[in-house]
Amino acid sequence: MLFRSKRVAADLKGDIAHLLPKAPKESNGKRVALIGAGPASLTVANDLRPLGYEVTIFEKQGKPGGLMRTNIPSFRLPEQVLADETSAILDMGVDIRYNSPVGSLRSLFEGDGKDRYDAVFIGTGAPRGKDLELPGRAEAAARIHIGIDWLESVAFDHINSIGERVLIIGVGNTAMDCCRTSRRLGGKDIKVMARRSRGYFKASPWELDDAEEEGIHIVVNHAPKRFVVENGKLTGMEFERLEWDAEAKKSRVIETIFLPADDVILAIGQENAFPWIERDLGIEFDKWGMPVVNETTFQSTRPGVFFGGDAAWGPKNIIWAVAHGHGAAISIHNHCQGVPVEDRPEQHSSLISQKMGISEWSYHNDYNPATRQKMQHVDLTERFRKLNVEVELGYAPEQVAREVQRCLNCDIETAFTPKLCIECDACIDVCPVQCLTITRDGPEEEVRLRLSAPAVNPEQALYTSAPLPQTARLMLKDEDVCVHCGLCAERCPTAAWDMQKFDLLIPYAGASCTTSYASQLETART
Repeated sequence: MLFRSKRVAADLKGDIAHLLPKAPKESNGKRVALIGAGPASLTVANDLRPLGYEVTIFEKQGKPGGLMRTNIPSFRLPEQVLADETSAILDMGVDIRYNSPVGSLRSLFEGDGKDRYDAVFIGTGAPRGKDLELPGRAEAAARIHIGIDWLESVAFDHINSIGERVLIIGVGNTAMDCCRTSRRLGGKDIKVMARRSRGYFKASPWELDDAEEEGIHIVVNHAPKRFVVENGKLTGMEFERLEWDAEAKKSRVIETIFLPADDVILAIGQENAFPWIERDLGIEFDKWGMPVVNETTFQSTRPGVFFGGDAAWGPKNIIWAVAHGHGAAISIHNHCQGVPVEDRPEQHSSLISQKMGISEWSYHNDYNPATRQKMQHVDLTERFRKLNVEVELGYAPEQVAREVQRCLNCDIETAFTPKLCIECDACIDVCPVQCLTITRDGPEEEVRLRLSAPAVNPEQALYTSAPLPQTARLMLKDEDVCVHCGLCAERCPTAAWDMQKFDLLIPYAGASCTTSYASQLETART
């Protein structure tokens, strides 16, 4: 997983202050308000401050980071790492106002002087966890917790213990954070309850592995039926044990069982909440209460009001929120400069051959079949002593040296020119993973049965060439199987196959396309 190799680069980065963007000494006269200090808003601030914008962030908590701070436990994301990353942005002169929830969006447009802004970006996340209205919910309310609210209370030291028997309802990443946090606060018998089998879980596979390593029990095919309350006290829950059909669409109840619990944590999803946005400002909301937002410009139906991150289209992830922030910053810059928000620099890409000789390439193309390196973890006896003991220690130097050799050069693509192919089958013979096939055309379902290697992922589209000049057959390639070794291009006698480097140039606010995807990959490798 590339992110673990990137962590090594981050851990060893040293002093990079001289490489970070700097804010100009003078303002450009435009003022932008950002609501929420999560990843989307911080990204907007990062892009606009170097352009001279006066940026003010309104944050309801006493520290920045948004859900990165409140919903990702410190044993996964250390507080100091988050503080360093947020400070790099805030130290550019961002005016951040802590403990300052916005009570009225109108006030940001109709205020006087410093309380009036030229544009507003809303990056408040999806702050409301979904509840589970079942019999017994109200009577047992004191021991039933909403996942994201409970994690926030733990993060700010409002909660420091939990009962020994804990049931977690839900199997997303929030559920994994809840169960592992419960383990550190005194939980001993912790069960994560899932309606379907493991293949339908939303949690990342490594999150599930880490939870099970810590003694968490993951129970599948159980649907919650009711909270059991005796003498005004929660004693557990009843579940229906289910049996699903082959497609996991229809189920039947096999039996009803009781599981004891001192506490129940609900981690079944999150919702947006905008009670502070007046409904007469020209901002349209859909039937689910979500703002109507342009997916390209991130602008709402009121000019000058922009949304991003979970606040725009519901819960996703931090990387998605950062991308929203970059896109929204372009639109905010255009809006404040009187340029249509639709008039934005486009992404550009290029493909350049990496061939340097008959069998020589400008990149390291040896295929290494080694398995992924195992992440080092703190011992179980040590990680439960304190809530903030970081579990993942990162790769050792020798591990990362081996891990980067597994790189499949995703920025190097195979390029095929059908008119040059003489159908000699040399590429097919030399391919170590049998991802290439030359065959006649036909219905896709039937063609897939003729592939050299079975296509295990039917969702992955096959590369299909134009008819070849000799027999009118097609060259097919399964990208899920290809390892980018370049042997097909080395063996091809007519240069019908080539290995070409893909370079993606990404635009940012106030600049043309200056950052290349290929350079990011190169940075990760080095």
